[in-house]
Amino acid sequence: MKLTRRQALAAGMAAAATMAARDSFGAVSPARSAQGDGAIGAQLKLSCAAYSFRDYLPRGEKKGEMTLFDWLDLAAAWGLDGVELTSYYFTSEEPKYMNDLKAKAFRLGLDVAATSVGNSFCKSSAEERAGQVADVKRWIDHSVELGSPCLRVFAGGRPKDGDRKRDFGFVVECLKECCDYAGARGVFLALENHGYLTETGTEVLAILDAVNHEWLGLNLDTGNFIREPYKSMEAVMPKVLTTHAKTEVHTEDGKGKEPADYARIVRILRDANYRGYLSLEYEGEEDAKTGVPKYLAKLREAMKA
Repeated sequence: MKLTRRQALAAGMAAAATMAARDSFGAVSPARSAQGDGAIGAQLKLSCAAYSFRDYLPRGEKKGEMTLFDWLDLAAAWGLDGVELTSYYFTSEEPKYMNDLKAKAFRLGLDVAATSVGNSFCKSSAEERAGQVADVKRWIDHSVELGSPCLRVFAGGRPKDGDRKRDFGFVVECLKECCDYAGARGVFLALENHGYLTETGTEVLAILDAVNHEWLGLNLDTGNFIREPYKSMEAVMPKVLTTHAKTEVHTEDGKGKEPADYARIVRILRDANYRGYLSLEYEGEEDAKTGVPKYLAKLREAMKA
């Protein structure tokens, strides 16, 4: 499926029309501009993770209704600054495929803001962990080919025989090896706060401090802290390399979920002088074709405030 910009805007995405009234599609200016003394202020750019269109993209035996190339057309039509290319939806890892994808993004004026891989370093078997490390290294190489400065990684899910102290050690050991390789290739690794061992800001910082590597930081997922989400966001900000903005966050007591306060999230990012991408990772119930542009508009509104 090859979409023109006109077709992309017309493809059942009425919500996208609301974006036309905004002042510009470009990066949003910092709330506090740099002063004459050369101070550098915050600056946010808008991105979207390919995972947001997981129902439409191919994965494994599933062919999908669209390709990553088609999805780039949508991203350009939405006026995004960058995209996150999720490894699950690549139909090839051959150099030509990578180069063609990179070329299309460039022609559309889109940065490859990040790539992402679905690894797990909590495997009980040393052989399995070695395989996970090899997969991450492979996607570090692909990130170089794609021009991505950052690769999102996971700690991993809890194994059946899980032991938090033991598994913490596995994650630290694997990350150290991967970070050495990533640094040699000039790619940052961004650990995501995603489930086991990373449910709170304190746990995330414990891993990052234990690894203590200049090429490791955090992919801040605003929806994944299990309680006191905004407090955790503030705590981890010095380590944040890139972000995932979700439509919901956990409530303060961790007993439920509520709509994400994008204005508050943007304030947290700006107060920390964050300069980088705010990337929507859409998991809402509404179809992505209408839900994604609607929430991009909400994020853009918060960024312009």
